[in-house]
Amino acid sequence: MILSSGPVACQMLQYTASRSYHCAMAQWMHKWLSRHQHPVSRVLHAIGIPMLPLAGVLVGMQLVHQRWDLWWRPVVLLLASYVLQWVGHRIEGNDMGEVIVFKRLLGKPYIAVSPRYQATEK
Repeated sequence: MILSSGPVACQMLQYTASRSYHCAMAQWMHKWLSRHQHPVSRVLHAIGIPMLPLAGVLVGMQLVHQRWDLWWRPVVLLLASYVLQWVGHRIEGNDMGEVIVFKRLLGKPYIAVSPRYQATEK
């Protein structure tokens, strides 16, 4: 079990076939936590992120039951999820992950970690 995240956690793991997976997850979690440091942002993400797969499940259920008339429900969940996460990133002062991907592809500058938190990073 990993109690911490980042490079230190990877060094603590014994060599196993799944070591690279655990290291990748620990590094991903370390980066995610560094981008989401404000408590309100974390709460908004804790509400918004689960709404995304829930929207997918709802689409599947509606397709199985042939309820095309309820197309708006998963759309509302999807939009609400992104609005909550967007508000969280406005509070943080950084760009959303999806926005960063597009800015990178276009060669535009982006803010991965808010400048107010960069001094606290190691």
